[in-house]
Amino acid sequence: MNNAIKIATRDLKAFYGPEQLLMSLNMDIQANQILGIIGPSGSGKTTFLRSLNRLNDLVHGFRIEGSILLDGQDIYHPDFDVVALRKRVGMLFALPVPLPKSIYENVVYGPRLSGIGDWKKLDRLVEASLKSAFIWDEVKDRLGSPAMRLSGGQQQRLCLARILAQEPEVILLDEPCSGLDPISTAKIEEALTILKQKYTIILVTNNTKQAARVADQTAFFLMGSLIEYGPTSDLFTVPQDKRTNDYITGRFG
Repeated sequence: MNNAIKIATRDLKAFYGPEQLLMSLNMDIQANQILGIIGPSGSGKTTFLRSLNRLNDLVHGFRIEGSILLDGQDIYHPDFDVVALRKRVGMLFALPVPLPKSIYENVVYGPRLSGIGDWKKLDRLVEASLKSAFIWDEVKDRLGSPAMRLSGGQQQRLCLARILAQEPEVILLDEPCSGLDPISTAKIEEALTILKQKYTIILVTNNTKQAARVADQTAFFLMGSLIEYGPTSDLFTVPQDKRTNDYITGRFG
């Protein structure tokens, strides 16, 4: 297993106007693992996730203090290329957002913007990405069909394939299964357990059972603070304080 640190946060604080959303987070996130982030609503999970590829830059009044290091480089340094960052760190949202294009065009959209025009390479990229997202067998005979005709679970896996086609290093997922049925959820989870061999994955989830199933490490956030962080098996079997225990046993969600 790769023990290299892919992402590190150092005294990370986040603010929206005068309100502090994250409280001095210090974390080392290992490469090629799945980090599950759990905690009640309003605990800072999504704020943290969106800070990792600087999507929060688009929110007026948002600012951070401290640093986030990707392979040792501070992503908030003035000279850091934000466009390149968002290619290296892809994000899947709670609701699928396929483009109003064909299945094929959804997958190749990013690579084409990056300058890839060779149709043979694009064809290989489409097949590999759809296979990695566990949807190839369901759509391989209708790649020209509108993506909007897919079911919700298929759309979410297509959006995952679209991220994979960009060949990122890190995949961020913000409650990606919240609106999916158990079968679609299982396919997403199966894909993640295989994808971690190549990518670093950070999964925000309100489903503690999901974190227990797929995450190698789990972080518990509460009111913007990191309460616990460690191997998932330890966190779910040896809770460190009553707040954590209450959350895990279902009191908070």
